[in-house]
Amino acid sequence: MAEFLTKSRARNIFYGGSIFFVVIFVGMTVHSHKYVVEVSTAGMPLSDAVIRGKHVWEENSCINCHSLHGEGAYFAPEVGNVMTRWGVQDSPEDAFEILKSWIESQPSGIEGRRQMPRYEMTDEDIRGLAEFLRWADQTDTQGWPPNDAG
Repeated sequence: MAEFLTKSRARNIFYGGSIFFVVIFVGMTVHSHKYVVEVSTAGMPLSDAVIRGKHVWEENSCINCHSLHGEGAYFAPEVGNVMTRWGVQDSPEDAFEILKSWIESQPSGIEGRRQMPRYEMTDEDIRGLAEFLRWADQTDTQGWPPNDAG
């Protein structure tokens, strides 16, 4: 004889299943929060220079051409790991000097090449931007976006 699902059995399955999935959801939420807070953080603290650099990045709308960790436009190179590509991720002064010389040499005037506009920035703005890019370079992005090109 076939057994049928009674109202009380259906209700028990519904409530039991609901409780089970709520517990799973809460557990995954706690695990994700713990991972984001404890594991997947930037390697450098948010210093005043990093904050200033973020403001310079936003005020000059750098994201309209560059991408940062895959977010932004793809007209100009990804800058999430530019300090590693330049070999200056561990040297604030070298990062500042290279970025300053790059910004001051723009536009390059090379025919047929995309040109970065000339920005009039103070040394402190460039130093802040360099620190922001060094900070972004040390963020654990778990290998995304894959951008080995220099």
